[in-house]
Amino acid sequence: MSSLTQTPEGVVIAIHACPCASKTAVQGMYGDAVKIRLRAPPVDGKANETLLEFLAETLDIPRRDLRLASGETGRQKRVLARGRTLAQVQARLPH
Repeated sequence: MSSLTQTPEGVVIAIHACPCASKTAVQGMYGDAVKIRLRAPPVDGKANETLLEFLAETLDIPRRDLRLASGETGRQKRVLARGRTLAQVQARLPH
């Protein structure tokens, strides 16, 4: 999956976020990114927080191990899953 990159810190996940959806869910791929629909609006960081909480639940890791690496105000985001391997993330992330 080209949307995942292993780094010394963990795995970086490329995400295409779609806020204001009817429910939060992985919708598939969008180019080289995982498309995730978010129920929250893109206001006051609500969509970013919803994204990180959703990924923590989906990957079955503590929220504190996820960090928004880039894309705070855009649809294209990169999230770092600290201390995880590519295989661990691939096994838990639907695609």
